[in-house]
Amino acid sequence: MNLRRLRLAHPVDALTNSADTAHTHPAELVIVGCSAEKTPTTTPLPALDLYDGGCVPDLRSRVGHLPRQRSRVRFLSAAHGLVTADTRLHTYDRPLDPARAAELRPRVWAQLQPDLFSDHTPDDILVVAEPLYLVLLADLLSDSRRPCIHWIADHAGGWPEAAAILDAWGW
Repeated sequence: MNLRRLRLAHPVDALTNSADTAHTHPAELVIVGCSAEKTPTTTPLPALDLYDGGCVPDLRSRVGHLPRQRSRVRFLSAAHGLVTADTRLHTYDRPLDPARAAELRPRVWAQLQPDLFSDHTPDDILVVAEPLYLVLLADLLSDSRRPCIHWIADHAGGWPEAAAILDAWGW
C-alpha cells in the first residue's frame, strides 16, 4: 500500500467512477489537516487565512478567491474538530495527539454529516493530512456510502499531488 496516497472507493463505484471521467457538476470536497503555523492575530480570521503551514498557502492561492471551491474546503483542527474555510478562528496552539484524536472523532463525524449526505454529496474527497488525522475520519473511511477518497499524507510536500487532483476536478 502506498502510504503517500490512498484511494478508497466503494466497490460498486470503483467500477463506474474513473479518474478520467470529466465532472460536469462536481461536488468534490477538500479536507486538510490544520498546521502549527498560523497567522498571529488578536481578531478571528477565516481558517483558510489563519493556517499558514504545509499546503495551505498553495491551497489559499488556488481557491481562496473562488467562492464555490472555497465553500468546499474543510480543515481538521486539533482544537475545533472540522471547520469550514470561512470559520473564524483565533490563533491557538493545540497539537493533535492520539488521545485528542480519539476524543474528536465522534465530533468530526457529526460535523461531516451535512457535507456527506446533502444535495451536494461529494463524488470525491481529497484529504491532505498526516496519518494521525485519519483517526478523526475513521467513521468516514469505514462507511460503505463513502465517496472516493484521495489521501495525501505529506501535508508539507504533497502539494504537487494535491494540485494534480484539483486539476483533474477542474479546480
